[in-house]
Amino acid sequence: MTIVAALPTQRRRRPELAAFLRSRRARVTPEDVGMPPGLRRRTPGLRREEVAQLSGVGVTWYTWLEQGRPINASAQVLDAVARTLRLDRPEREHLYHLAEVPYAPDRSGAYVPEVSPEIQGILDALDPLPAVLYNARYDVLATNVLYERLLMQDGTGLDTGPFGIRNVLWALFSVPGPKCPVVDRKRELPLMVAQLRGAYGRHVGEPEWEEFVRRLAEASPEFARLWRSGDVVPPGTRVKVFRHELAGEVRLTSVSLSVNGMPECRIVTYTPTDEESREGIEILRRAKAKGDGTTNPAL
Repeated sequence: MTIVAALPTQRRRRPELAAFLRSRRARVTPEDVGMPPGLRRRTPGLRREEVAQLSGVGVTWYTWLEQGRPINASAQVLDAVARTLRLDRPEREHLYHLAEVPYAPDRSGAYVPEVSPEIQGILDALDPLPAVLYNARYDVLATNVLYERLLMQDGTGLDTGPFGIRNVLWALFSVPGPKCPVVDRKRELPLMVAQLRGAYGRHVGEPEWEEFVRRLAEASPEFARLWRSGDVVPPGTRVKVFRHELAGEVRLTSVSLSVNGMPECRIVTYTPTDEESREGIEILRRAKAKGDGTTNPAL
């Protein structure tokens, strides 16, 4: 057991951690974990010593953790406590965040949040605006038809990357410059990498994120160079220019919208900035209706 000097951020988070653990402990009954109910329980749920025993940690250590004292906690111990308290994924991630430990879920491949029919319905209803649902790592979680159609090109498939999930960064950095659907590649790609780095700051040390960055840097010297620059930018409204074999060049304003219940995910919509671009999008809509064009989604 190690006590460390509390930093200002820890002093704010530790009381929240203490309250969170007490509330989760109160909702778990002895019967839930296969223990006899016992008599004379003055408080609901498990006792502290029962949580410690079931988690394989010392009673004093767990008591101090629940009291919000500035002690170190390992990922293995937090996992054990989370199992005992029957935490779901968002609760487990919240526990790690409050305890100042990088969240490292035990899984192979990337976690893909479930996209509800309501979210898909919103994307579809945005037609004729192309729209996509991204997470912080630019994984493509859902799209509408116009987004797929806008970025359909011969020879530019959406690379699933190392985790079997469609990812925009893998697609853009694996497509040769002349075939890249983004016109101003030298301006747009550094901005996307800088935005990725901003999100990465919340996931430093997580195996899934570290592996993603490592593999993409190995696959693309261009990405590796941009990543080493250390630039960081937040998401924001930007004008992007895309090229398409049917619609020509279209100028679109991208706007990001957060999604309740899906942390770090955002719906991005693309709105034409001029009449020529609106005509280009309309060409894509008509081509879709006729079944024209290619069937290989690029982004």
